[in-house]
Amino acid sequence: MFEFGVIIGEKHTYRDWGLVCTRIEIADPERKTYLVSVPGRDGDLDLSEALTGEANYGNREIKMEFIRREKEFARWHVKYSDILDYCHGQRRRIILDSDRGYFYDGRMKAETDKDFKGAEHFAIMVEAEPYKLERYSGIEKWVWSDFCFEDGIIRNYLDLQVNGTMVLMIPGRRKKVVPVFECSEALELEYAGQTYNLPVGRSKILDLQLGEGEHVLTFTGSGTVSVDYRGGRL
Repeated sequence: MFEFGVIIGEKHTYRDWGLVCTRIEIADPERKTYLVSVPGRDGDLDLSEALTGEANYGNREIKMEFIRREKEFARWHVKYSDILDYCHGQRRRIILDSDRGYFYDGRMKAETDKDFKGAEHFAIMVEAEPYKLERYSGIEKWVWSDFCFEDGIIRNYLDLQVNGTMVLMIPGRRKKVVPVFECSEALELEYAGQTYNLPVGRSKILDLQLGEGEHVLTFTGSGTVSVDYRGGRL
């Protein structure tokens, strides 16, 4: 039970630092709003979605509280500096043991009691981006131990063979994402009634933004294509 913790970058808070996680608070991101008061009009004019056509959010705050397992004060001084060197002011990926299929990305601040004789409590705060992102993208190798059977999606979009026509269905998440295509040969892509030309190498189509729902992409030509897509949700 005590081994429950958080992966920060390449470090685990319990296994690497001996910090026992006692509390995690994840605030909801605040929706960005833009209201304009128009004379002669009842209520304000809501232009919050005028630019992008959808809701946008600010950062979210994450606070993680721990107690230290190390009781030897001299050793704790060294461990405390190790943690500060790795975390304080740094931008890292954060993966909760209770939500291993996703990661948060943000800048961290660490603090503890200044009186080391009683410094058993330790906290790490994160100013994180609003969406948590899937741990593995469509071109990364995933492992079963990190798969969530509640909402996990197995994505395998690496080196897909195209001989004539190949259809790929991508289940989308809440966050709109522009996927990256990497082609061994020039291919043609059809999506939502529009046709696009994909060159050799890596490329993006900025008009092609995949959000929630099922997205059917049809590739035509001869070669291989990899689709780098990573879903995100609140």
